[in-house]
Amino acid sequence: MGDVFVTRLAKFLPNDPVSNDDIELYLGLVDDKPSRAKTKILSNNKIKSRYYAIDKEGNSTHSNAQLAAKAVEGLLDEQFTKNDIELLTFGTMSPEQLLPSHTAMIHGELGSPAAEIVSVSSSCASGFQAMKYAYLSVKNGDIKRAVAGASEKVSTWLRGEKFDMEADRLKELEANPMIAFEKDFMRWMLSDGAAAALLEDKPNENGISLRVDFIEIKSYANELPTCMYSGAIRSPNGNLTGWPEFRPEEWGNQSIFSFKQDTRLLGVKIVPMGGQFMKEVFEKHNLTIEGIIQEEQGKIGLLFPQEKWFTNLTRVGNVGSVSPYLMLEELFNTGQLKKDQKILVMIPESARFTYIYAHFTVV
Repeated sequence: MGDVFVTRLAKFLPNDPVSNDDIELYLGLVDDKPSRAKTKILSNNKIKSRYYAIDKEGNSTHSNAQLAAKAVEGLLDEQFTKNDIELLTFGTMSPEQLLPSHTAMIHGELGSPAAEIVSVSSSCASGFQAMKYAYLSVKNGDIKRAVAGASEKVSTWLRGEKFDMEADRLKELEANPMIAFEKDFMRWMLSDGAAAALLEDKPNENGISLRVDFIEIKSYANELPTCMYSGAIRSPNGNLTGWPEFRPEEWGNQSIFSFKQDTRLLGVKIVPMGGQFMKEVFEKHNLTIEGIIQEEQGKIGLLFPQEKWFTNLTRVGNVGSVSPYLMLEELFNTGQLKKDQKILVMIPESARFTYIYAHFTVV
């Protein structure tokens, strides 16, 4: 089987960046009161700006599929057109319908010719799970060109009015009308955007490419409970009950479709489990720290110098499955990469603890 190369990367971030001070102008208030958790959460996640595909009245400016299509269109020119897409595979954690699949909606939005499509529904891992499908398809010779990507449209899920029914119910019960921290937490974490990559069986003739050396994926759902979820209620023992088991009125008065995060479990498990898998990946592929671009890494004997890390999370926001693509896109398109450099992408997914390590060589 041959090598596979990322030859193009493109992104689409909707509208103007939104500062921390303006978030509630777009997402609105819950129970007509500012969030008590907002300042603490933002000070911890360090995000200074993000993008929303809605206006201040909550009206959508783009659908999730439209965000994705815009990103794919950023890959196109006279040398690579819609007609050349043999495989289209996308990941998301925020599809806007149960059926058709998210990638089918993107394909329809693009209006490109008939092609193979694959949709991956997960959380932060879904974008690179989609890339692995594209990588393997090109590598085994099925196709020569594939487009993989990720898109998220979470802003409409996070709007304050989505929680008003629950707040009203809590008032009737004479309980605290503020929504639970596990739901409020996600309102200050997530934002919108899309990105896409072109994978080919040969590198660019002019300019750099990224040779895909490996994409390793591992889930720890066999030993850890659910940590981030939507469309379900979690019992004290960690079991989930999905939305079809509830009456329609309960969908609203319990905010069942909101994103929820067990921050206590997240804090205890997300770094150690990722470190454990990192050590396995390094041993399997005979990697060294020097060949790749602090407490927990030290415990496993892999301490990366701070200057080797790269992230743009503070500027573009946490866009879930899109975030790793946004980091690669910025490195790729801003002249920061040089031939023979190695890149290791780490993607932690807290939903039920899935991790991805992807390794690239600049050629």
